[in-house]
Amino acid sequence: MNITIISVGKLKEKYLKMGIDEYVKRLGAYAKIELVEVPDEKAPENLSESEMEIVKRKEGERILSKISDGTHVIALAIDGKMKSSEEMASDLESLMTYGTSKIAFVIGGSLGLHNDVLKRADEKLSFGKMTLPHQLMKLVLVEQIYRSFRIMKGEPYHK
Repeated sequence: MNITIISVGKLKEKYLKMGIDEYVKRLGAYAKIELVEVPDEKAPENLSESEMEIVKRKEGERILSKISDGTHVIALAIDGKMKSSEEMASDLESLMTYGTSKIAFVIGGSLGLHNDVLKRADEKLSFGKMTLPHQLMKLVLVEQIYRSFRIMKGEPYHK
C-alpha cells in the first residue's frame, strides 16, 4: 500500500514535525508513506471572493499535479463524511482488498480546497465541524492512518 499525504504549505513547527515523523516511522511496518508539500499561495488577510478563488485555484493546480492516475483520492473537507476510527480502518482495508494500491489524502491550505480538487476526489473525509490549522490536521491524519492499520491487524493501540 502506498499512501501519499499532499498538503499545502511548508511545515515549520518543530513539535508537529516531530509528531508526524514518529507516526510515519511507525507506519513503515504497514505501508509506504510519502509526505508531499506544495507551496501555499501568498495572500493578504482581507481577500475578496474572486481573490480567494484565485488563491485556491493556484494551490489546487499544485495539488493536482502531484496526483498520479489510478490514485484513490480522499480530500479532507469540513463537509465530508465523518467516520469512526473503526470505519476508517474498514474503508482502508476494503480499498486494499479490492486492488487499490495508491491512496492520496489531500489537505488544503487556510482557504480550503479548490472545487477542481474536490471534483477529482473519490471521497471527502471530515474530522469534525471544527476548523483546525492544516498543519495540525496533518498530524491528526497520520495518527489516524496509523490507528487504522493497528485496528486492521488486531494489534493493541486502539482503545
